[in-house]
Amino acid sequence: MLLHVKTRINDEAAQFLCEPYETALQALRDRLHLTGTKEGCNTGDCGSCSVILNDRLVCACLVLAAELDGQSVHTVEGVARGNSLHPVQKKILEHGALQCGICTPGIVVAAKALLERNPEPDEEQVRFWLAGNLCRCTGYDKIVRAVLDAARELRNENSN
Repeated sequence: MLLHVKTRINDEAAQFLCEPYETALQALRDRLHLTGTKEGCNTGDCGSCSVILNDRLVCACLVLAAELDGQSVHTVEGVARGNSLHPVQKKILEHGALQCGICTPGIVVAAKALLERNPEPDEEQVRFWLAGNLCRCTGYDKIVRAVLDAARELRNENSN
């Protein structure tokens, strides 16, 4: 029996049909064709599928698609502002903080969520917040530096 889900994805109304056992990750990728959210471990350990569900950072592989009914979801596709990259995205590129790209969408979403809650994180806070996002290709130092640099840029934008 398919379930009818009505939700908001990246601030736009969306609806889809899903199986009761289907995950939010499967629905985002297969039903809504939002393939920026990546499938890594499917056990909630890698953070590649991180999304923001009602202002809370979650692994989409651990949430049932049916649970999205009536909720608000933000994916990596909604991070940029139109054609302008979000400072987190820009700084990750500038700092060379990505390689294969599987973990990058989850890191971008997690970093954005952090900076929305705490616009002035220190290095320890960034590392703690991103601890649920595993990267097998690069060291975390460039990622942390990119997030700290993005925080500075966002603060400068907000002070002008």
